[in-house]
Amino acid sequence: MTIAAPKRPVVAALYREALPPRLDEIKELAEVRLTKADGLAEAMAGADVLFQWHSFSPALRENWAAASSLKWVHVSAAGVSQLLFDDLINSDVVYTNSRGVLSRAIAEFALGFILDIAKDSQGSLRLQQGRRWQHRVTRKIQGQRALVVGTGSIGREIASLFRAVGLQVSGAGRSSRPGDEYFDEIHSSTDLALIVHHFDYLVLAAPLTDDTKGLVGADVLSAMKPTAHLINVGRGELVHTDALVQALASGSIAGAALDVVNPEPLPAEHPLWSMGNVILTPHMSGDTEDYLDDLGKLFVENLWRFSRGEPLQNVVDKGLGFVPVR
Repeated sequence: MTIAAPKRPVVAALYREALPPRLDEIKELAEVRLTKADGLAEAMAGADVLFQWHSFSPALRENWAAASSLKWVHVSAAGVSQLLFDDLINSDVVYTNSRGVLSRAIAEFALGFILDIAKDSQGSLRLQQGRRWQHRVTRKIQGQRALVVGTGSIGREIASLFRAVGLQVSGAGRSSRPGDEYFDEIHSSTDLALIVHHFDYLVLAAPLTDDTKGLVGADVLSAMKPTAHLINVGRGELVHTDALVQALASGSIAGAALDVVNPEPLPAEHPLWSMGNVILTPHMSGDTEDYLDDLGKLFVENLWRFSRGEPLQNVVDKGLGFVPVR
C-alpha cells in the first residue's frame, strides 16, 4: 500500500525500557520523538508515523484522540489482535506488523519440539539426572504426519523445515484449498475435529482472531490419536487450557509442547508444570540473539518506503487482524 508522505516525516517511537534499535538510521529518514506510554499523546501531536516498539502497549488505544495526523502505525510484533480496536480499524491509518522476521526462528523451535518428543530428550535428561543407564527405543519422524494450523509466513516456514526431515505436512487455514509447495493439502480450520485423527502432530501457528480463539477445545483434543502430540507456537488462547489438561491427564493425547499458554505467565500452582508429558517454554520461540535488530531493520526498510511514497511491506488487513497470504 502506498501512502503520500512528507519529505521528512515525523515518527513517534513508543518504547518501554530499551530504546528501539537502528535509531541513527531512523533519524536519517525522519524527525524522531522518543516516548514512553505516559508521553504518547504529546509525541503523536502532528506525527505522521507511530513506531510501536513497545509491542503490546495499549497506549495507542488510550490516546487515540491525539492521533489525528497519523498515517501509518508499525508494530514490532507479528500477532496484533490485542492491539486493534474499532477506532483504529475504521480509520484510514495503515497498519503494518513484523510478519516474517521471526518466522524461521519459530519454525526451528517447532522442529526442535518434534525432535525432542520423538527422541525422548526429556526422558534421557531425567535418566541422566538419576544416573541411570537405561536403553530405550525412540520414534522415527520420517513418514509421520503433521497438521500445521496457520498457513501464513510462520506456518510455511514450519512446513518447509518439517518436509526437509521427512514429515508429511498438511495445513489448516481459513478455508480449504488445494495443496501447494509447502502443504500436501490445506483444510479449513473449522474442520479440525473431523481430520485430526489422521495426524501424529497438531502444530498451532495461527494468529489469534475471533475465529481462532479457542479453536482447539475438547472436541478436537478427543478426536486426536492417543499417540499424537499438540505443539503450540502460536498463541495460548488458541487452546482451551482446561480441556488440554484433561486430555493430557486422561491419556486422550500423548503429550504437548507449549511455548505459549493461557494464562501467561503460567501460575506456579498450575497442573501443566508438573505433567511428565508436557514441555513448557516461556513464549520465547522467536527470540534469537539478533531478533531485536532484525525487527528494527524491517521498520527502517518500511520507513524508507514511506518517505518515498512506495508500497509498504506487511500491511495488515485490519478487519481480519493479520496480513493476508497472497
